[in-house]
Parts: sequence; C-alpha cells; structure tokens
Amino acid sequence: MNLHVVILAAGKGTRMRSSLPKVLHKLADKALVQHVIETANSLNPESIVGVYGHGGNIVPETMDSFSLKWVEQTEQLGTGHAVDQAMSEISDGLVLVLYGDVPLISKETLKNLLDTVSESNTSIGLLTALFEDPSGYGRIVRDSKGLVQKIVEQKDASDEVKLIKEVNTGILCAPADLLKTWLSNLNNENAQGEYYLTDIFEMAVNDGKVVSTHTSSFNAEIEGVNNKFQLATLERQFQLREARKLMDAGVTLMDPNRIDIRGSLKVGSDCILDINTLFSGAVSIGDNVTVGANSIVKNSTIGSNVVIHPNSIIEDSHIGDECELGPFARIRPDTVLANKVKVGNFVEIKKSHVEDGSKINHLSYIGDTKMGSNVNVGAGTITCNYDGANKYVTEIGDNVFIGSDCQLIAPVSLENDSTIGAGSTITKNAPAGNLTLSRSKQITKSGWRRPEKKKSENK
Repeated sequence: MNLHVVILAAGKGTRMRSSLPKVLHKLADKALVQHVIETANSLNPESIVGVYGHGGNIVPETMDSFSLKWVEQTEQLGTGHAVDQAMSEISDGLVLVLYGDVPLISKETLKNLLDTVSESNTSIGLLTALFEDPSGYGRIVRDSKGLVQKIVEQKDASDEVKLIKEVNTGILCAPADLLKTWLSNLNNENAQGEYYLTDIFEMAVNDGKVVSTHTSSFNAEIEGVNNKFQLATLERQFQLREARKLMDAGVTLMDPNRIDIRGSLKVGSDCILDINTLFSGAVSIGDNVTVGANSIVKNSTIGSNVVIHPNSIIEDSHIGDECELGPFARIRPDTVLANKVKVGNFVEIKKSHVEDGSKINHLSYIGDTKMGSNVNVGAGTITCNYDGANKYVTEIGDNVFIGSDCQLIAPVSLENDSTIGAGSTITKNAPAGNLTLSRSKQITKSGWRRPEKKKSENK
C-alpha cells in the first residue's frame, strides 16, 4: 500500500517557557520536527502531512524547504482530533502517525512497525515500549492470549492497570479507510475532555481487527520533549547514539560522553577525537587524523594525516593532507590550505589560499591572501587588507621569507624568493630574490633620565 505520514506538530509546549513553538526548539542544531521529517522522508512515503496550531504559520514557514502538506488544527482538542484534520489530505493507503516532539524515532524501528501490518486491512500497527516506571504513559491492556484489547490513559487507569509496564508510544499505522471511520466515532468522554487517538484500538478490536505491535528496544527514541530538561536529556541520548556509531566504525573517542555532532560527520580510519570536540554542518575527515580537545569543525573538509591541536576552530574551509593546526588556531570561511601547511599558536586565517609547505607559526593574521608554497611567515605578521570601505588582496609568491612583526598593506605583492625584514611595513611590491625592509633609524641618547614623580606639597 502507498504510505502516508502524518506528523503532529500543533502543541504549544507551555512547559518550555518560550514563545517559540515546541517543535521548533533545537536538538543537535536542528528543529525537533526536522528530525522527524527527515526520518519520515527516509521511508519514501507518498506524502507527508504536518498538523500545526500554536505559533501560526511559523512552523510550516520554518520547514518550507521540505515537501509537506500542512493543515491547521485551530482548536487543541486532542490527538484524535489532530489526526482527523490531516485525513482530508489522504485518500487511501497506509497512514503512519508520528509526533513532531519525538525527535529520535529511527527509520529501522518504523520499518519494523510497518512490517507488522498486513495489506488485507485485517490489522493495525502499534509501537510500544517497556518501562520500569511507566508513570504518565497510556498502558497496553492485553487479554489472556496476549492480544491487545485497548489502551488506557494514565489519568483514566485503575490501580491494577497502572501496574502494567508496557506503554503506548503514540506511534501507529493503520489503513486510511479504517482510520477515517474510527476517527469519526471518537468522543471526548474522559478525564481530559479530549478526543484520544488511542481509543481507536478498542474500536479496531471490536471490529475484529488485530492490533499488531512492535516494541522499541531503545526507549529514548520514543520519548517526547515537554521541557528544557527533557530536551537536554534527549540531546545527550542523541549524541551518545552518534558516538556509538563512530566507535563501531573504528573511530577512537577519548570520551563518548563529551562529543557533539550537529550535522553529518564522515570520519576515515585510525582517527582520534579528543574531549569536547564539536562538529557542525557537513564535515568530512580523512584517515589518521587527530582532533584535539575543545576544537570546533564546521562545514569543512579535513584531509588525511592531519593534526589539529586543542582549542582550534575551523569553519567553511578545506584542509589538505599532512597539515598541522593550532593550538588556538582559527581558520575562518573560504580558506584553503594545501598539503603540509603548518598554522600555529593564535594564528587567524580568513578567505585565503595557502599552498604546500608554507608555515604561519605564531600570532599572525592572514586575510584575503594568495600565498605560494614554502613560505615562512614570522610571528606577529598581519595582512592589512581593509581600508574602512574596501578589501584588497595580498599576493605572496613561493619561497618567501617574512620576518616577525611585519604589516603587509594590501594591495601588495611579495614576489618569489623575496625576503621581508622584521618590523617592516610593506606598502609597495617586493621584488623577487631581494631583501625588502622599512625601518626608522635606531638612535641612543646618552645621559637621558627617566621622569620622576613630583613630590606632593601636602603630606
């Protein structure tokens, strides 16, 4: 059957204490609902229908890069009512109901759930979980043969039912035509005064349908977010799951509890990631790479045999093979380092291309620069590329040696094999193979004495 996914994303999230709709709060730098949408898309459904409410159009507008049909739930009358709003966009096939505030649900679990439902309209699928403390969840009530009879919500449950540890996750799949019929027969005669989606299971049993269940093996994947503490808890669960994937692939993590992945991270063989490393956006790392503690890599490609020392930041850049960076190096966007480039302590590079074997070891700023191979940049050297209105390019040829504490005033060119004397301010092109420097004459004044403080007249 064609698969249609309904994502419920209409809740206000009062306990989040925020004007932002709950499903737009971020986990791993993505909105909660985006995680759910991406997982739903991985199932290749015929359509995805999102149900929004609180916050007006901000939810569909924020998610406008995804191909969803959106319907509004103008009144918050329960999950059954919310799903019913979406059914106007679905005519046939199988309907999978997901929740915009349950971000860790996995493709594998959903596929297992879908596999429990037959194509002959004889069953309805339900995802369950087992909790030692099931407080707050609806309980799965089974008969003596183990067949599901109904779901009883916590507030409507007897003391005996509250002892049941198998709980409803809210995630279900059912044939569209049957689901529409059951939704039309819901009532709100319960403690909450809402239309419970869970009531359809008792209807299904009464209609002779089998409730087929699949039990999640990872409880965190079915947990929702209702407050900031739960959001932080699921963030750590997500990160630990990503860390496990990396370690299973052979990556060495010095502490799997202290790594953050906020995007996609591809890592080669024999790599070591130290504590408190953060990877954001699309990051690709080659083989035999070490990333030091407290380092950040965002939207960048790192070659093989690279050493990134602690406290370094790399953003929107390309780092070639056998480079060495840091500690405390900052590589800003649009930077390309070729192979065997060394960038040392407290060096900042922005929008520059540095060729093979060049070294910028200490306390320097290189911006808007084209640098050749085997260049040596002395400590304290900066490119002065901005005049307050426009930015200019500094060009440095091959085998150039730049002494310490130099200022290169762009636009300027240092030709191949040129040498710049320490302490120089270079405003004109430096010719190839020559020494260029600019310094004031050094003088010494004999007999000079330091000023002394005047004695106070009032003691």
